[in-house]
Amino acid sequence: MSAPIRVLLVDDQLLVRSGFSLILSVEDDLEVVGQASDGAEAVRLTRELRPDVVLMDVQMPVMDGIEATRRIVADDLARVVILTTFDRDDYVFAGLAAGASGFLLKNADADHLIEAVRAVSGGHALLAPEVTRRVIEQMTSGPVTGAGAGPRPVDRDARLDDLTPRELEVLGLVGRGLSNAEIAGRLFVGEATVKTHLSNVFAKLHLRDRVQAVVLAYEAGLILPGDPEDQPDG
Repeated sequence: MSAPIRVLLVDDQLLVRSGFSLILSVEDDLEVVGQASDGAEAVRLTRELRPDVVLMDVQMPVMDGIEATRRIVADDLARVVILTTFDRDDYVFAGLAAGASGFLLKNADADHLIEAVRAVSGGHALLAPEVTRRVIEQMTSGPVTGAGAGPRPVDRDARLDDLTPRELEVLGLVGRGLSNAEIAGRLFVGEATVKTHLSNVFAKLHLRDRVQAVVLAYEAGLILPGDPEDQPDG
């Protein structure tokens, strides 16, 4: 039997941490190894305990969850899931920039919480399609502050040169928010083939997960502002 997934809980409210701990601890493949009440303590305990996944609140004293996430991910200490009471875009974008692997509302049901930890531990991004599309809209609208804010022209990125034409195509479709099943349908291939291409893309571009793939697709100029395929199917 493989070792359980090690989880660190970070929230300034004891009741929230206790509730999450109770839900996760009954699962044989999950182990809550520690709890922190602020971001600074979260960084310290992550270094000390080396959890696989950190469930991170955003608004906390001493150091907020976004800065704590940035420090944890920068040193490749663990994968981080941002916890929030609100489905707020500013948290989403700040968390993505900090390197979070996904987002989870605190009112998510127990099964969703458990599956989220397992998914992120396995290297998957936890980003709902509607959130992915909001990220796309934000990235194609340019900076949100400053005079003359708007779409910026982006030159073709040299990082893409190592990809095959099909891998490039898969990255572009991931960037538009399509799931593996949707990509398979679009390209008339099996999902296993899509997963293989995606694994190659991640390895060649040193991407941690699907969230980073979405960000890179826009940063690299693979998808341009106003691309009609940025809109979801249907």
